[in-house]
Amino acid sequence: MRIRIASAAIVIAALLPTAALAHPGGGDAHGFVHGFAHPFGGLDHVLAMITVGLFAYQLGGRALWLVPASFVLAMTAGGALGLVGIPVPFVEAGIAASVLVLGAIVAFGVQAPVAVAMAVVAAFAVFHGHAHGTEMPTGGSIAAYAAGFVLATALLHAAGVTLGLMIGRFSETYGRVGFRLSGGLVALAGGAILLHAI
Repeated sequence: MRIRIASAAIVIAALLPTAALAHPGGGDAHGFVHGFAHPFGGLDHVLAMITVGLFAYQLGGRALWLVPASFVLAMTAGGALGLVGIPVPFVEAGIAASVLVLGAIVAFGVQAPVAVAMAVVAAFAVFHGHAHGTEMPTGGSIAAYAAGFVLATALLHAAGVTLGLMIGRFSETYGRVGFRLSGGLVALAGGAILLHAI
């Protein structure tokens, strides 16, 4: 079941960029490309978003899609705040803390209720979204830029779920070492990023 869900998510996410770029308009294409590239431009964003997918995989069931979806929705709201210039305090520290906390959650195998997991990732997502919104280049379409960073985020979540599936297969033989190792490494990276941010 989890294999089918992860495979479907990856196939759908892989097909969306082609559809989005098929629409005419230089501003739209410019905005979409910049928005899509932005989450991949920082290790902190990449680690946090993949780890959200790992966390969702560990929880299983409805969390497989509800946890990533809550991140995307809250990130979009944070992006809107950034686009209109409404400040959010401690954005860089919040992004770094998200990497540290999410890595620790995966490493320790925290089995939070789905609603709590959604609230935790949504709180961190606001910081990520605000960073995306404030760093939008001039001359691009706002809608296309937002579509780009939302799609990139969904792809990174799907990659995290897929990685969780692969680690889960490994863990059938070797216990939880795969999740502990991957989550621990992410948490260490988050600690280093946080020290740099404060």
